[in-house]
Amino acid sequence: MVRVVFLLCLASVFAFSNSKNIYEKNCITCHNKIPVTIDKYFYRYLLEYSNEEDVKNAMFDFLKNPTKEGSLMSESIIKRFGLKRKTRLSDDELKEALDIYWREYNLFDKLK
Repeated sequence: MVRVVFLLCLASVFAFSNSKNIYEKNCITCHNKIPVTIDKYFYRYLLEYSNEEDVKNAMFDFLKNPTKEGSLMSESIIKRFGLKRKTRLSDDELKEALDIYWREYNLFDKLK
């Protein structure tokens, strides 16, 4: 009986634990399917908008309402892979994902 309870507890821990954060679950999984790495998007946005707040705001706006005119990707990338579909994440989830994305690729904090 103790073994059964132990195994059920262990199974529930594995079933309900998910080590992936919202960024990994919702961004990385799709971007890993295309040959353009996700860091390239970050650097394009950083070159265009130059600071954290502006980068996050521009990415947030684009992900909520993707348009060709609002995209920083080249025409050839859009033709080959299509335009990003509108995100299904809530505003809070998207902001959290963008915060994680910024921390992952922001070079300013990593230069010493």
